[in-house]
Amino acid sequence: MHSLIEEYSLIYVQAYMTFIQANASSSVRSMLSELRLKQGLGEIDTVRAEDQMDDGSTMRLALTIDCREPGKESAHFDFEGTDPEMYGNCNAPNSITYSAIIYCLRCLVNSDIPLNQGCLNPITVNVPQGCFLNPSEFAAVVGGNVETSQRVVDLVLKAFGACAASQGCMNNFTFGNEDFGYYETIAGGHGAGPSWHGKHGVHTHMTNTRITDPEVLELRYPVLLRRFVLREGSGGKGQFTGGDGVIREIEFLIDDIQVGLLSERRAIAPYGLEGGDPGQRGLNLLVFPDGRV
Repeated sequence: MHSLIEEYSLIYVQAYMTFIQANASSSVRSMLSELRLKQGLGEIDTVRAEDQMDDGSTMRLALTIDCREPGKESAHFDFEGTDPEMYGNCNAPNSITYSAIIYCLRCLVNSDIPLNQGCLNPITVNVPQGCFLNPSEFAAVVGGNVETSQRVVDLVLKAFGACAASQGCMNNFTFGNEDFGYYETIAGGHGAGPSWHGKHGVHTHMTNTRITDPEVLELRYPVLLRRFVLREGSGGKGQFTGGDGVIREIEFLIDDIQVGLLSERRAIAPYGLEGGDPGQRGLNLLVFPDGRV
């Protein structure tokens, strides 16, 4: 930053930082106007969406788009009615909801802009204190960043009618003992949209990781990767079909090991839109040497 200021001067750097945010703000306003027309909404109108976590905790969104004044289009995201913070660890700090919203807005803007705070200038957000999207300081939140964040994204995109639910989960898989530890997130299916099929076996939305190569995994850890394939037919059927998930089967070669899998969408299936079928739910299986499952 100092080098940039030395080269161009502070006044120019500050000016262009303002321009970048103004451009992002204008792009979001244009997107809101276009989406309003596509969905046949009034100049100011509200659409509603809800989704459930596997424990039944429900998140609710009322999205009000205000396009009464050209150039000053805005949207209000109201999560009133979202269930209270949960006893488990999938509570999500308020910042996660804001991050999910800005991510969705950037995805919906049909122009090449850098992600920045300007995207949120036309936006207001209400997340009630004490719900699991804005919990108390005593709430467990380790799953909020990796699981609940995905569901907030699904919820926002559902309200906009942008695409069906994706895997809604990061499938956080860990194993290890006192000598080593390993952590990966496992891909799944991406939801279909109004004019396109979903993607098979990908990391969806903000997962932002790459899985370890099989050769490296087996060389460095006491495991065998038995199977890693697409779960054919698991995407929701419709005019445009949702992406298929994956099957990942790992055999442990030692007994002294602890294994964990933090996952969602095992009870509540990823939904389709506009009459499309839901995708299949995920499934976690532990197979013992004696054949018990």
